[in-house]
Amino acid sequence: MKDYDIIIVGAGAAGVFMAYELTKQNCGAKVLVLEKGAPLAERACPISRGLTQRCIKCNPCHIMNGYGGAGSLSDGKYNITTSFGGDLHVYVGEDKAMELMEYVDSVLCSMGGSEAVLYSTANSELKTLALRHDLHLLDAKVRHLGTDRNVKILGKIYDYTKDKVEFRFRTVVSTVDRTADGFCVETENGEAFSCRDLVLAMGRSGSKLNQAICKKLDIPTSSNRVDLGLRVELPAEIFKHITDEVYESKLVYKTEKYGDRVRTFCMNPYGEVVTENTNGIITVNGHSYADPALRTENTNFALLVASRFTEPFRDSNEYGESIARLSNMLGGGVLVQRFGDLIKGRRSNESRMAKSFTRPTLKATPGDLALVMPKRQMDDIIEMIYALDKIAPGTANDDTLLYGVEVKFYNSTVAVDSNLETDIPGLYMLGDGSGVTHSLSQASASGVHVARRLAAKYK
Repeated sequence: MKDYDIIIVGAGAAGVFMAYELTKQNCGAKVLVLEKGAPLAERACPISRGLTQRCIKCNPCHIMNGYGGAGSLSDGKYNITTSFGGDLHVYVGEDKAMELMEYVDSVLCSMGGSEAVLYSTANSELKTLALRHDLHLLDAKVRHLGTDRNVKILGKIYDYTKDKVEFRFRTVVSTVDRTADGFCVETENGEAFSCRDLVLAMGRSGSKLNQAICKKLDIPTSSNRVDLGLRVELPAEIFKHITDEVYESKLVYKTEKYGDRVRTFCMNPYGEVVTENTNGIITVNGHSYADPALRTENTNFALLVASRFTEPFRDSNEYGESIARLSNMLGGGVLVQRFGDLIKGRRSNESRMAKSFTRPTLKATPGDLALVMPKRQMDDIIEMIYALDKIAPGTANDDTLLYGVEVKFYNSTVAVDSNLETDIPGLYMLGDGSGVTHSLSQASASGVHVARRLAAKYK
């Protein structure tokens, strides 16, 4: 068994920035990072390589796993805010959370991100326009790196850390045990590693393992929500007046019919719709590039409705998975439907799709999303589309495309203190795997926060 001071499970945003900060602090700790996905240079979805038009369920998924985590190949959008993207400020304080996210931004800029525009919704005319139609624009500063630039920056961060931090890729953790001196981490290939401090930063794709470890070690958790919705794709010109000003517009609307809140998520001007594989379930997402030569003629974004459950059913993720499985069963993956067909109560087919003025950026199966989405969430999304049409006329056009389903899984929130440490000394939970953060900025910031605590300990 090899011994380390610190083991980090997961090389997503939290793990990457924790490794970076430990390297910068030069505390002398012996650090190991275990990641079930591939190194950054080897992460390439077969669809993007032109080997297939549909998801073939790589194990593990290159989009979701590997150095940089799910954020590597997903637009490189860093929202500097506590208004959304997680609850890090609840644990460390508002000022500290913002300070950590600003620090993350400074690191990204030092590694090549300074050319990326920093957008802001503050004093935006869009906020006034939205309020006139009962839409609420959340405050945030947004640094959009683009998938292409984000990958280059992550490569520089890896080069900076690789001589001080040991990385093991394609290594799947199977179990964690407490020892007299700390922890023992075992992998599926039979290896075992020991450490004094253990950091679990596995992200959304590690939710099942995270839950199993918490149950085994009797770490308290509370159920979280699941966001269920569709991804909208339309001509970029329709949202150009919005995306040119704020790029990422987080708009929230409370529906008249049910009083539910619907929000826009992950807006990608001139981007493309992509698939992602979470535990074998194919869902939809989107991203865009910094290089103008790689841009498309469309903009895409998600419309999401949050669902929470109490008694007797409490597994929000299982609910979301069941809806996604139904979509996979009917469409062999992702379904796509014209908005006009949905409103008219008919399925989209190849003939109708061929006549659509909006050309899809993802090869998906034409179908009827009303057979997949629960009525309540579907009614919410339709009402939201008509609300958006008031500030971006054309959103409710017949040829607006809807892809389904999009599901955002959130890990159960783990009980941690202000240092993101559990009630087991030396065991930390951070990033999206903790249920505390839900964004690149906050996950990265959580990695810096814990790294500074441990660096001080080992110095």
